[in-house]
Amino acid sequence: MTVSTRSATSGTPVPGMFTLVLHTHLPWLAHHGRWPVGEEWLYQSWSACYLPLVRVLRRLAAEDRRNLITLGITPVVAAQLDDPYCLDGMEHWLTNWRLRAAEAAGTRDGDAAPGTASAPEAIRAFGAREYAEAQTELDEFAALWRHGGSPLLRALVDAGTVELLGGPLAHPFQPLLNPRLRDFALREGLADAGARFGHTPTGIWAPECAYAPGMERGYAAAGVGHFMVDGPSLHGDTALGRPVGDTDVVAFGRDLQVSYRVWSPKSGYPGHAAYRDFHTYHHGTGLKPARVTGRNVPSEDKAPYDPERADAAVDTHVADFVDMVRRRLTAESERIGRPAHVVAAFDTELFGHWWYEGPIWLERVLRALPAAGVQVGTLADARAAGYVGTPVELPPSSWGSGKDWQVWSGEQVADLVVLNAEVADTALSAVDKAMEQARSAVPLGAPIPRDPVADQILRETLLTLSSDWPFMVSKDSAADYARYRAHLHAHATREIAGALASGRREVAERLAAGWSRADGLFGALDARRLPPPC
Repeated sequence: MTVSTRSATSGTPVPGMFTLVLHTHLPWLAHHGRWPVGEEWLYQSWSACYLPLVRVLRRLAAEDRRNLITLGITPVVAAQLDDPYCLDGMEHWLTNWRLRAAEAAGTRDGDAAPGTASAPEAIRAFGAREYAEAQTELDEFAALWRHGGSPLLRALVDAGTVELLGGPLAHPFQPLLNPRLRDFALREGLADAGARFGHTPTGIWAPECAYAPGMERGYAAAGVGHFMVDGPSLHGDTALGRPVGDTDVVAFGRDLQVSYRVWSPKSGYPGHAAYRDFHTYHHGTGLKPARVTGRNVPSEDKAPYDPERADAAVDTHVADFVDMVRRRLTAESERIGRPAHVVAAFDTELFGHWWYEGPIWLERVLRALPAAGVQVGTLADARAAGYVGTPVELPPSSWGSGKDWQVWSGEQVADLVVLNAEVADTALSAVDKAMEQARSAVPLGAPIPRDPVADQILRETLLTLSSDWPFMVSKDSAADYARYRAHLHAHATREIAGALASGRREVAERLAAGWSRADGLFGALDARRLPPPC
C-alpha cells in the first residue's frame, strides 16, 4: 500500500470522536492437542500479544490516561488466562522459548547463504535478542500473571483505562443458535465477566459480529446497551451508532476505510518489508528471524530482522494512521453535518501474534492521537456523549466473507449445521428431563439442587456450537482439527445425555466428571438458569 508521509503531529482539534475496539478470542484449547494446532496457539498468542498488550495498557494507565480503548475479552479466553493448568503450561512455554533462544544464540553451523536471516551470524544475533525478551516475559509473568489474567484486567477497568466488552459463553454463532441456548449463553457469559472482573459489561462483541433481526430484544433483556457490527451491516454509514429497531440498544459499526488501513484481506501495515515475517521459521529452533523483505521473496532468501528498521516503519505507520483518522473524522463530520464517530476494530491477536510490532504501534498511536487533536473514547463514551443517530433495521449479517452467514451456514459446513442442531436438541431434552426429575424429588417450593451432569451437558454443547469450528473449516485453516473438536464435544454431549436418558444416573455422573477434567471451564455455569421451554 502507499503510505502517507505527512506529519500527524498537528494538535489542531478535529470534530468528533475516535474509538479503537479490540476483540480478544481463541477457542478452548487446553487439553486438546499441542502442535500444530492446540495449546501452542494459546501460548503463542499469550506471549506475543496478551502480555505485551497488558504491558502497554499498564504503562498508559500509570500516566492516568483514561478511556483509551474498548477491549473485548471473550469468556473462553478469560477462562484460559485464569486456568491453573494453562498458567503452568504458559510458564513452561516461556521457559522453552528461552531455551530455544539460547540455542539460537550459540549457533555455529549452517548452510544458509550469508546475509540471509538463517545465516549463522544472523541467527546468533537474533537468538541473543530473543533470549533477553524471553527472560523479560518470564520475569513479568512470575510477578504479575501467576494468579491469572483477571486481576490485571480488573485493575485496568478500575483505572478507567479500558471499557470491557463481554460475550456469550464459548463464542457461538448466535443467529443459528436455539433461542433458549442463545439467551443462556449470553447471560452466563455476562455473569462470568462480572465475577472475574468485578464489572458486568453493558456492551458486547457479538461473536463474528453476527446479527439476526430480533436479537436486539434479547440484548436489551440481558442488560446489553451496545454491540459491534461490521460496516456493511449499517449500509456503510458508520459515522454514528444507531439504535436497533424499537429498542435503545445501539449498534456501532466498524469503519472499513480506517480499519483496512491497518489490516485488510489484501494489504495493511503488517506486510511492510521492515516488519518481522510471521511465516518464516528457523527450522532448528522454531524462531522467526526474518523480516518480510518482499512479498515475492522466498523464505530462504529473506533478510535478517532489523529492529531499528522496523522501529522507523512503526513511526511512519503511526503518522499515516493518525492522519487517516483526522481526515476521516473531518470528512464524515462534514458529510452528516454534526461531529462524527469513527470506530476502528480488529482482532486483538493481530497485535503481536500476527504482527510482531503491533503492540509498539498501538502504544504510539494511543499517545499520538490526542496529541494530534483527536478525541479518543470508548464505545460507552460515544454512547453517553450522544454519538447516536436515528434507529435502523439491520439485515442478517456478520463480518465474515460476503458479510453474511455463509462462512457458518454454507455448503462447506452443512454437516456441522446439522450436527449443531441435533446436539442442541439432545442437550435441551436431556437437561429439561433432569430438571423435571430434580423438581419432583424435592418438597414443593424447596430449591432444586445444582446438577453437575446437566451442567456438563450444557458445557459440552456450547463447546460443540463454537463458531470457530465452521470458520476453520470454511477457511480451510486446520479444518481436520476443527471437525474433530466439533464431533468430540458432540460425542461428549450425546454420551452423557444418553446415559441420563436411559436411567443410568451413576454412569452419567461418572462420564460428566471425566469430561469435566478436560472441559471444566465456566465453573459457575448452572443448568438451573436455562430458560424454560416456551
